[in-house]
Amino acid sequence: MSEKLENQIMCKIKEGKIKLKSKYVFWAQKLGLGTAFTLSVVLSIISFNLILFYLKETDNLKYLTFGKIGLFAFLESFPYLLIISFVILIVLSSYIVTKSDVSYKNSFSKTIISMVSLIVLFGGMLTYTNLSNEIEKYSIKNSIRVLLPIEELRDKSVSGIIFEKYDDNLIIKTPQGLRRVDFDKNYNLEKGQFIISIGQRDDFDFFAREIKIFKDLPAVGRRIDSRFGSNNKIPPQMLFFKEEEKECVKNCLEVKERIRDCLQECR
Repeated sequence: MSEKLENQIMCKIKEGKIKLKSKYVFWAQKLGLGTAFTLSVVLSIISFNLILFYLKETDNLKYLTFGKIGLFAFLESFPYLLIISFVILIVLSSYIVTKSDVSYKNSFSKTIISMVSLIVLFGGMLTYTNLSNEIEKYSIKNSIRVLLPIEELRDKSVSGIIFEKYDDNLIIKTPQGLRRVDFDKNYNLEKGQFIISIGQRDDFDFFAREIKIFKDLPAVGRRIDSRFGSNNKIPPQMLFFKEEEKECVKNCLEVKERIRDCLQECR
């Protein structure tokens, strides 16, 4: 039976009905799958590492210390883009596995579990290296929005460094510029402190229902340093204020040196 089948196949090959591929084609296909798989796994590891870096270095997890009122701020600033990228890369890696010899030689479920475990393990190990910081530095230098929730205005929260303090409001440095935060409670606040405020944004103003002081918010601090640099005078475009206030500050800075004096005059 096998000889008959073999003869039939040989006849079809001679007649040109079956075309044999070179072994180099098979090697190229295998190499291509291997390269794609390696690349997707490496990117998965980096994505997972950036997720851990974001949760550790930014203000996101700090919102949970506010209890129920901090939950929406936590969800608002969650790194969804990084999570989605991580999931897509895991799915892509799994798909490539199904096209390789590995899925035939081993249990598919065991292969996927082993792959995900290795990605999580190596992603966690990378937190002890400087990779995430280098990626962040590169993104800041080239205006790539890797840590996207830090870059954008949020409706439920504001975090930054106290730049100026008044009886019923604060002017704080944020990655987006100077922001005004109104409040109606007594807080023991001082200039230079890192704070997180939970509340509601209304156009240009933010009303804080609760404010907490934190020792440090590393990623937020680095974005603020990048945004403001060492300039003594803060340009009006860095003020998240009403247009008439910006114009007032701009005119004031033409005759006064200190931005604080102009903020006092124009607030």
